[in-house]
Amino acid sequence: MDPRLRGDDEEVLRKGVTKAKRRRALTFVDRNAMGAPMSYALRPLLFALDAERAHALTLRALAVRAALPYPAAKANPRLATRIGALAFANPLGVAAGLDKDGVAIEGLFGLGFGAVEMGTLTPVPQAGNPKPRLFRLVADRAVINRMGFNNGGLEAGLARARVATRGTGRLGINVGANKDAADRVADYVAGVAAAAPIADYVTINISSPNTPGLRDLQHGAALDDLLAACTAARGDTPLFLKIAPDLDTTAIDGIVRAAIGNRIDALIMGNTTVSRPALRAPEAGETGGLSGAPLATLARQRLADVRSAAGGSIALIAAGGIDSGAEAYARIRAGASLVQLYSALVFAGPGLPRRILRDLDARLARDGFANVAEAVAA
Repeated sequence: MDPRLRGDDEEVLRKGVTKAKRRRALTFVDRNAMGAPMSYALRPLLFALDAERAHALTLRALAVRAALPYPAAKANPRLATRIGALAFANPLGVAAGLDKDGVAIEGLFGLGFGAVEMGTLTPVPQAGNPKPRLFRLVADRAVINRMGFNNGGLEAGLARARVATRGTGRLGINVGANKDAADRVADYVAGVAAAAPIADYVTINISSPNTPGLRDLQHGAALDDLLAACTAARGDTPLFLKIAPDLDTTAIDGIVRAAIGNRIDALIMGNTTVSRPALRAPEAGETGGLSGAPLATLARQRLADVRSAAGGSIALIAAGGIDSGAEAYARIRAGASLVQLYSALVFAGPGLPRRILRDLDARLARDGFANVAEAVAA
């Protein structure tokens, strides 16, 4: 086995591509390990692979990259923001789902992100839903997934998080319930209690559409009970709640009230959507959650709905369709203290975070803001 690869990565290269493509794939690993941007010439190779295998190879590349020296990003006070007492060097974060098990935390920080959210982690390892379960919609710059909280479990994920170097970055740990859990609230409490001593913040994920019944926890007494129990388990660690973009305004009002009442520090709007705007790609009919560019319109509207319901009483984090400095800035001006992305990296490559941050810095300077915090909901 090539020392730069392991597990599924080696299988991909052994079975799924020719020798010439194997050499090019290893070049991809090495180029990313040295910190060079992914060239557009290599994208067709990755896109020729099954989406989930390409994802695993990319994570491995990021893990290799983290083992080698690379220059730290220069601090820029204008990009600083905060949620409560928790300061962030910049407002750009990795959404949960990209690095479920925390295998590439340091590599992701090396791309320039101010926050990396690993997970979703469940108390017991689980395989997730049957494959294939991850689909690129190239014509739409979108992704559909029905992964089903596949992960190696809390113990293994937290062991990696505990030793990962963060620099000035903030590490979030996203927790969920096992599909077959007899008591899902107990699973969340276990996750929060275990992750809180290690994480800079912990996120409760009750918005995945790929675990049956999970989104029911976003409503009524079930939500209040869950948030009260998790708040009691988190100690002093900030606690965030990730909600779905498919909620109506009545449901959003209820969630905001419950979150404020239970001292949740921030709401993440949102996760993937089960709705389907007009799509062109042949994979558009696949079931699962849709993310990427087509989600942007819905995500913007739901962020506005949450901001209206909260009236500034709780911090907001925007996710869904963020792929440029202009879009990040628009979400910040609409009320988000942080923004998160994932799917855009699939199509724009690892140079995207620094491009977004450069553009965001220029927009803040143009409009006379000393830092991101001043621009939030301005």
